[in-house]
Amino acid sequence: MVILNSVDELLSHIKEVQQDAINLSRESLLMISSFIEKNSLEIDADVANALQYQDIISQQLTATIEAINSVQSSIYRFSHSYQTDESLVVESIKKLEDKLSAALGEAKDKKSRFSGKLADSDSDEIEFF
Repeated sequence: MVILNSVDELLSHIKEVQQDAINLSRESLLMISSFIEKNSLEIDADVANALQYQDIISQQLTATIEAINSVQSSIYRFSHSYQTDESLVVESIKKLEDKLSAALGEAKDKKSRFSGKLADSDSDEIEFF
C-alpha cells in the first residue's frame, strides 16, 4: 500500500511542523510573559486578547495533531488488516492452485492409465476422473 505509506509520511511531517509551531508559540508566550513580569508592565485588553489568541492557536494545532493521529491510526489498522487479509488470500490461492494441480495430475494419470488399459486388456478395472 504505497499510497497509504506516502499519506502517512506526509501526515507525520505535518504533525512535526505543527508540534514545532506549538513549541515556538509556547516559547514566545513565555518570553512575552517574562518581559511583562521583568518590566512590571500591566497588560491591557488588547495584549490579553493577543495572549489568548496565541493559546487558541496552539490548542487548534494540538487538535489538528489529534485528528492526524486518528487518521494515522486508521491507516495503520487498514494496512495491517490488508496485509493480513492479502496474505490469507495469497495463501488460499496457493492452496487452491496446489489442489487443482494435484487433481489435474491425477486426472491426467487416470486418463493415461485408462488409455493404456484399452490397448492392454489384461486388467478389467477402469478408473474415471
